[in-house]
Amino acid sequence: MPRIRSVADTAASATAARAASIASALDRRTFLAASGAVSLTAGIGYALGPGTSSAAAGPAAAPPAPGPVPAAVSRRAPAAPLAPYTRGTTLGSVAAAPAGAGYRRLGDGPAWQRVVRGDLASAKSGREGRRTALAAFVQFTDLHLVDVQHPLRYEYLRSQTASAWRPQESLSVAGAVSLVERVNALRGAPVTASPLHFVMTTGDNTDNNAKSELDWFLKAMSGGRITPNTGDPRRYEGVQDSGLKLYWHPDAALRDADKQLGFPRVHGFLDAAIAELRSPGLNLPWYSTVGNHDALPGGCYAPGDSFFADFAVGGRKLMELPDSAGKAIWDNVKKGGDPRGQAFKDLLKSQARHMRSVTPDESRAPFTPAEYLKAHLDPAHTGPGPHGHGYTQANVDAGTQYYAFRVADDVLGISLDTTDPGGHYEGSIGTAQLNWLERTLKDNEKNGDSHVLVFSHHTSKTMRNLRQDPHHPGEARHGGDELLALLGRHSNVLAWVNGHSHKNDITPHAGPEGRSFWEISTASHVDFPQLARVIEITDNHDGTVSLFTTLIESAAPHRTDFTDLTQTGLAALYRELSFNAPGSRATLSGTPGDRNTELVLRKA
Repeated sequence: MPRIRSVADTAASATAARAASIASALDRRTFLAASGAVSLTAGIGYALGPGTSSAAAGPAAAPPAPGPVPAAVSRRAPAAPLAPYTRGTTLGSVAAAPAGAGYRRLGDGPAWQRVVRGDLASAKSGREGRRTALAAFVQFTDLHLVDVQHPLRYEYLRSQTASAWRPQESLSVAGAVSLVERVNALRGAPVTASPLHFVMTTGDNTDNNAKSELDWFLKAMSGGRITPNTGDPRRYEGVQDSGLKLYWHPDAALRDADKQLGFPRVHGFLDAAIAELRSPGLNLPWYSTVGNHDALPGGCYAPGDSFFADFAVGGRKLMELPDSAGKAIWDNVKKGGDPRGQAFKDLLKSQARHMRSVTPDESRAPFTPAEYLKAHLDPAHTGPGPHGHGYTQANVDAGTQYYAFRVADDVLGISLDTTDPGGHYEGSIGTAQLNWLERTLKDNEKNGDSHVLVFSHHTSKTMRNLRQDPHHPGEARHGGDELLALLGRHSNVLAWVNGHSHKNDITPHAGPEGRSFWEISTASHVDFPQLARVIEITDNHDGTVSLFTTLIESAAPHRTDFTDLTQTGLAALYRELSFNAPGSRATLSGTPGDRNTELVLRKA
């Protein structure tokens, strides 16, 4: 049986002496990172090149190792607090609302306590005084920055799935910027006081594979001014001023379906939602992983169809659909029955007479994998680095979106591309990538490196899509079970960190001969509870390693004011609207053992 027990965040052992011991025990590279004295491969040094994915089944040829990029100054955090600390994390307070029906207002709720999980190894007494920090970083996932006026969006399927349209989604950029502000304000890692090395996004950074959304994402992460509006620069042209009761109309007196549930009327909402915002950008390095919404139109259709590209930039938008037609199209999508989008294309053609006019906009065009890579490599988006955010020119040349990078002296990071170019929202990887991953893990063991973190968008349970890549028709695809087996054969793998499910879920995976690792899945930043996660790795010096996971919300206050339409006020409203969104699931926060945890492992 799993061993799970709660521990108070402010345990008596968290004394000043212990904090000083932890700080002094930080490894040399981590300490130098705090002062900006060295160029690290954990965000400001080298990315380890991928193999090419052009081979059908044989090993991929490794491109030349990229040279060093100019050093960026590492994050200069405020003076490290006495560890552990809770302020600014869900260990201090979590947004919550009183029980009841109808629209509910958020406020400060009770904290989520830390839970020790001994499923894979026993937590030994006295480890608090022995442990030293190996690495600390932040995971963002499923930001879903949404161009809410995009013609290809299928809001009219709202009655079929809550993910088709959300009342809060026009504020996704404000929410993402507020999340960046939260990370910038963190006083190091909550448990160890280690400086944070980097942020990793685990995919679905955009929502509809649109160039407009990609631009907003890169500016939110690296800093810049963002106007989350396409089409007519003077006004909003989406479903929220359509007069259709299916959608919340914040500015209008219309008694739409959401107002009947208690949603407020907010004068000036739509003008505020498309107004310019400013992101300070992260003040520490960040890396990027690709998700299905970044790679596929609608998050599920194989790219490359000229009809979809033309429709995306055109002047017609479908906003309503009979329920029977909606059910048929969505049932087909769920089964993966329309990976190339032919049924979706036929639907749009059949509904041409029922579409509404919108202002055409070339910025809504879909981006290709090569354009995704080049946008990350654009110096305008480098911020604190690294240049390319994990991706290199070697990725562009090979047509790959996976890579390895140095997290710390004895920790390697591996970012995978689990999207299937053949279509459908579930994932898999090709043989070339699987072979590259196995070589990378073996080389890591051979070189004596002790720990590995694997990042991807899809979870092990959502990698069941073995549809062939149309660009590599002779190459097999491999699912979550095969990936679990491969990772389980390597004792230095600590964790597989991912998203996609929009839910907090931490799963132990026990392998042969005592090998084991944790799969850490984190909730999205578009659906409530809108969380990111801090992950810390420590050596307990007793034959075990601990991974500490601490969930964080954006910097916006829990309580909202419907008259506050500032950037911060919109971010607070983004959270409250997501809490009240019809069809939203409170279970996305997971159980206590999926939230703030200490995950214990045997040391390799």
